[in-house]
Amino acid sequence: MASPSSQKSKLGTFLIAAVALIALPLVAQYFGNAWVRIIDISLLYVLLALGLNIVVGYAGLLDLGYVAFYAVGAYIFGLLASPHLTEEFPAINAMFPGGLHMPWWLMLPIGAAVAGLAGVLLGAPTLKLRGDYLAIVTLGFGEIIRVFMNNLDAPVNITNGPKGLSQIDDFTVFGFPLSKTHTVLGIDLPAVTNHYFVFLVMVIFSVVVCYRLEQSRIGRAWMAIREDEIAAKAMGINTRNMKLLAFGMGATFGGMSGVLFASFQGFISPESFSLSESVMIVAMVVLGGIGHLPGVILGALLLAALPEVLRYVAGPLQEMTGGRLDAAILRQLLVALAMIGVMLSRPRGLWPSPEHGKVEQVPDHAANLHPSPPEQIPPTVSHIVPTTE
Repeated sequence: MASPSSQKSKLGTFLIAAVALIALPLVAQYFGNAWVRIIDISLLYVLLALGLNIVVGYAGLLDLGYVAFYAVGAYIFGLLASPHLTEEFPAINAMFPGGLHMPWWLMLPIGAAVAGLAGVLLGAPTLKLRGDYLAIVTLGFGEIIRVFMNNLDAPVNITNGPKGLSQIDDFTVFGFPLSKTHTVLGIDLPAVTNHYFVFLVMVIFSVVVCYRLEQSRIGRAWMAIREDEIAAKAMGINTRNMKLLAFGMGATFGGMSGVLFASFQGFISPESFSLSESVMIVAMVVLGGIGHLPGVILGALLLAALPEVLRYVAGPLQEMTGGRLDAAILRQLLVALAMIGVMLSRPRGLWPSPEHGKVEQVPDHAANLHPSPPEQIPPTVSHIVPTTE
């Protein structure tokens, strides 16, 4: 049972963190809305990294096609919260003359559920695959979804192909559209700041869910499969169901992130869900610390914000070289060098999970307080095998 002093210290820490998180966008918006937008995108990547951490960090299943679930959630919301379907299909227009404008509170669980179903469908044929083979199959699945979205504009135009979906509805919370500026207590809250608070609530909810999963029997079963699948199966764990559950739960977070991304951008296209996005999300989990929630959050925030912050570094460097270096390529080079440096100095990640199973070294003075028992004489054969009279 925790002491009252420790409870007060924890409560104080939570209050300080809450005040800091609330004040963060209010301070950042004074330096420009672009900085708040960077924070918003970083929170979306935190959601994606938390979902992938369930698959990679907890269950030990390498998934290089995770961005496919991100795309599924985004397109589900984009199709049901934009005028595209009513413009392309007269039958739908006749049923919904005002257009399909499904509310976000309904589309958020629907997008997460459809993405979770896609995760189970991906996991079903890959149950016997491990390592590199699993990575190749999941990579192919992610590319299939992207190509599918890119070409599903003929003969029936469903996704609008490479042109993408536009005019996607934004969230409206308690009658307040997030896309408009509101004034609260004399403080102007632009659209990017409004989205920040919604994204922050979703991130906190996801962190709580992931923490509860980690501490539950399901989480311990996932970690047993990660360490040794054969031993886990021998202990009675249904590895097939646990793997499918990991794929489904991880994909659910991806679908939820896709819905938030579609509403935030107001436009989606297949280019937003390329292979490089999947690789970046995997890098966030690995760089922060596989299987450790604080590390995964830290890795996602750094890798999501670093490329945008380096825009202010790549520009001056390009000017110093007389324009001979492209700023975009230079920015990617700087991000890659930073990742290499971090992994060389911190092989287990920036904030890895505590190591288990290590025997603590007992200090010499503590060892003298508990002298070792007298040396036991090893038994001879006569002690083990009784002799006959």
